[in-house]
Amino acid sequence: MGVKKTAPGLKVMLAFLLFALVLLPAGGIRAVAAATGEGIGPVFVIPVDQEIERGLQNILERGFKEAEQSKAGLIILEINTPGGRVDTAEKIGELIKSSGIPTVAYINGNAASAGAYIALNADKIAMAPGSMIGAAALVDRLGTPVEDPKSVAAWKSIMASAAQAGGRNTSIAEGMVDVNLQVNMPEIGKAKEKGQIISLTSEEALKTGYADRIASSPEEVADWMGFADHDMFQVDKSLAEQFAEFLTHPWVQVLLLFVGIAGIVIELLVPGFGVPGLLGILAFGLYFFGNYVAGFAGYETWVLFVIGLVLLALELFVPSFGILGLLGSVSLVAGVVRAAYDTAHALLSLGIAFAAAAIVVAIVAVAFKDRGIWNKFILNESLTEDKGYSSVTNKERLLGMQGTSLTPLRPAGTALIEGERIDVVTEGGFIESNKPVSVIKVEGGRVVVKELT
Repeated sequence: MGVKKTAPGLKVMLAFLLFALVLLPAGGIRAVAAATGEGIGPVFVIPVDQEIERGLQNILERGFKEAEQSKAGLIILEINTPGGRVDTAEKIGELIKSSGIPTVAYINGNAASAGAYIALNADKIAMAPGSMIGAAALVDRLGTPVEDPKSVAAWKSIMASAAQAGGRNTSIAEGMVDVNLQVNMPEIGKAKEKGQIISLTSEEALKTGYADRIASSPEEVADWMGFADHDMFQVDKSLAEQFAEFLTHPWVQVLLLFVGIAGIVIELLVPGFGVPGLLGILAFGLYFFGNYVAGFAGYETWVLFVIGLVLLALELFVPSFGILGLLGSVSLVAGVVRAAYDTAHALLSLGIAFAAAAIVVAIVAVAFKDRGIWNKFILNESLTEDKGYSSVTNKERLLGMQGTSLTPLRPAGTALIEGERIDVVTEGGFIESNKPVSVIKVEGGRVVVKELT
């Protein structure tokens, strides 16, 4: 009876104790986390250590995707780049802003040009001692400054917007782009005059608000953001990406195009070797593979290239008055140029490779002229006497000789004279075959015979 009366009280006490046991540890964890500033989730470090182009964008997209799948709490972009394509930098900026993971740009070297724009899109900016941010003036592929007012104004506005989104002085961002601006920077006791471009050291960036922290390593950045440095992951380039980066080096591209053009042309003009053709196909395959992995080329470039080769090969065997050759050349060049990340550079590389290949092909053609495909279109066989042929000039010697008619002479036919088959005619009469005849007259190529009786 007593037990039954006290059971409800015990149940209430047990429920209260259980509730307390559940809440107290949770409250303790939150309190510790708030006190120590520890972030939740791993830290992903993604390198931005090359020229900004489509290949880098692919690497960053893969890195952000892996970070999201791993529920990362922080992404550190370790930047050391001379800059690159503005359009690619804008896409990378959108990638950073659209990510739900906090991002810190850690400048460990230079964040020049488009690299500065990428850094400005991050939530925070940290810089290693001796690093630089800025120098974002527009230049073309040859490094010549772009002076088009519309292009400069557009890029200046894009840089200023990125700076404003991060709460930074927009005038400094504009001064990184426009040489004609004057910008005062009282925080560092400097002023930008016309003709100058702003670039900030790590200390200057910290004072002007273009850096939030000076750190000597990504681990120090992670610690500053409240994350444990033992839970960090480095996003490295895959073997395919590293190989593609090598293959898309400008001089490697020229070499591959040279070997490709020379190898295939030599194989077409001097067939029979096999090795030049294989090397040519391999070189072009590596050219397109590198650009495809780097994100520059699509499947359509392969199709254009193959169509071009087929049309050029057909031109050698099918008379088309050059139409097939012209179409093949256009298709091949279009495939090569579209596969590259920069049209001007692709045309330059193709021109250098073509000129060098032309010299090598000419040397090979001279060295192996007896094996060239042109021999199939040239009559090299001599119609000599030892093969049963007689020239007009030598038929004078037949005068007075005797032979036998091989065919009926009506009046023309063939006679065997001194072991030679000779086309002959009579003076108008008919001579049956296998009759003895004699040459009575030779007029140029006309041999006149009569029957011997």
